[in-house]
Amino acid sequence: QKIPINEWEREIQTLSAEVESLKNPQNLNASARLEELREENNKLKYRLNILKRGLQEEKTNCSHAMLNINQRLQEVFGEAIRAACPELDNPPLVVAPNQQAKFGDYQCNSAMAMAQMLKAKGMKINPREIAEKIIQNLPDNELVQKTEIAGPGFINIHLKRQFVSKLLSNLLVNGVKPPPLASKKKVVVDFSSPNIAKEMHVGHLRSTIIGESMCRLFEFLGYDVLRLNHVGDWGTQFGMLIAHLQDKFPNYLTVSPPISDLQAFYKESKKRFDEEEDFKKRAYQCVVRLQSKEPDFIKGWNLICDVSRQEFQKIYDCLDITIIERGESYYQDMMTKVVKEFEDKGFVQLDEGRKIVFVPGHSVPLTVVKSDGGYTYDTSDLAALHNRLFDEKADIIIYVTDSGQAMHFQLLYAAGQMIGWYNPQVTRVEHAGFGVVLGEDKKKFKTRSGDTVRLMDLLEEGLKRAMDKLKEKERDKVLTPEELTKAQRSVAFGCIKYADLSHNRINDYVFSFDKMLDDRGNTAAYLLYAFTRIRSIARLANIDEATLKKAAETTEVLLDHDKEWKLGKCILRFPEILQKVLDDLLLHTLCDYLYELATTFTEFYDSCYCIEKDRQTGEVVKVNMWRMLLCDATALIMAKCFDILGINPVDRM
Repeated sequence: QKIPINEWEREIQTLSAEVESLKNPQNLNASARLEELREENNKLKYRLNILKRGLQEEKTNCSHAMLNINQRLQEVFGEAIRAACPELDNPPLVVAPNQQAKFGDYQCNSAMAMAQMLKAKGMKINPREIAEKIIQNLPDNELVQKTEIAGPGFINIHLKRQFVSKLLSNLLVNGVKPPPLASKKKVVVDFSSPNIAKEMHVGHLRSTIIGESMCRLFEFLGYDVLRLNHVGDWGTQFGMLIAHLQDKFPNYLTVSPPISDLQAFYKESKKRFDEEEDFKKRAYQCVVRLQSKEPDFIKGWNLICDVSRQEFQKIYDCLDITIIERGESYYQDMMTKVVKEFEDKGFVQLDEGRKIVFVPGHSVPLTVVKSDGGYTYDTSDLAALHNRLFDEKADIIIYVTDSGQAMHFQLLYAAGQMIGWYNPQVTRVEHAGFGVVLGEDKKKFKTRSGDTVRLMDLLEEGLKRAMDKLKEKERDKVLTPEELTKAQRSVAFGCIKYADLSHNRINDYVFSFDKMLDDRGNTAAYLLYAFTRIRSIARLANIDEATLKKAAETTEVLLDHDKEWKLGKCILRFPEILQKVLDDLLLHTLCDYLYELATTFTEFYDSCYCIEKDRQTGEVVKVNMWRMLLCDATALIMAKCFDILGINPVDRM
């Protein structure tokens, strides 16, 4: 009969307590009694180990989620390390995949650092001896086949093939399920954030692509995600836009003005603002009346915002972006309260009519009120931070903007901590900065005439180039027109996204259509073709979904060939890759993994026959079903990687 997991856990606690009490033999005069207790202690330890192993196996079997093997090894080795050196507080725990397969699957490199810590306490112990002690203290577990000590004290870890095979079967039967979250947390991601009445440019492209992908990662892992577009929809520029609107379309209140090119409209109003003194005065009056929320001015402001929104939406539709607009205007009414809170707590200083706030460790202050009484970016960002912490009750807040704003966000977060809004140990508030986009000349990405590149032009150019590429491969001769258009969009937008995400976001990156559309190397073009090829293997062997599903439940995934073993382990590294990306928000790690998975699959497919055909007739004579299952598992993980990266693969390409 099955014992509920919580009962096992209770018994483990009771036995652990008994073992601890027996370690402390007070008032034991008779040595016979001591021997008896030692024997009792050994029996208890034995029973405890069996229970622990049973519990872990039960958890692994019960769980439909994927297991993070690295994390599980850290639990096992963490226990052994603490037992081996109880005198060390917080001993280092380092477990990583082994770089060379011949030495094993994973490696624990803690012994050398532990030797250094013991040396600092005046104990000189050889790291190899510490490694020996760690191995002796390894608890019974379900995943380690054997360990070996190498070099100065590395512990090479070999996994049980049966264990890896079981995890692959679990993945095939249950699909790609993330490891369970300890608690469901609320995440706010602030990304994209273009300015109203201005074109979206290539800098917004990076924020939009990176932010979307981060949201998809958090959502897949089970977090509650709020995606926010902090658009620039408030401020002095609206005064000149509304004044120009009144002159150009005097009946704008009754007839919707036909503003087709908002960029040109903005430039015209800016020119007048710079050159005509009367216009400039009127523009300032318009700002005041807008901020007083006079209905006619709010209407003009809404009209301008709507034209911009429609333009932004075209880009979001192309790139498959989901986002809620909450511009600076949303926080207007909250700013007065925020400034008052800083004043009440004595943090505000006066400086030539401005109200400023200094934060510890920074020589530059935040300006919360200008000398004319108006608010600033600093004020609206403080109000937004307050709203996200207290009204949205966010546990994690990520701001995705270019690295040029890093200093501003450092000040903002320091002010939030200084006033006691949040504790960084409890709430994660982080700026995920990124470098600039460069042209192939390694200078800032501009058009030939030196203007900023319009995002829509860039996406259209991508579509044109993707179609040229598909026709060059003569795909227009085998795909229907509808399939060809799908493939075109998949390649064009997939390549633009992947080129961005596959570079470390902190660095600047060179935008090159030729490189991103190349179907060799770590590009979306290569990966999309590889994925389509993997998906077609079962189709060519006439194996349908139902057959694969049945095989997943009944066929053991054999891993006898080196390339089968390498691929199986690579597939199962997915949860630990996601954990790493979650920790540092660097999405290129996921891209590197996806490329490694695709190339590892190619090695496997070149060495291991999945289907065997008759040389003469070309008919399938044998299907190696466990290998077909490895193909299927690879495709499942690749599809999930694409989904997180916001790339839409197509069935035929």
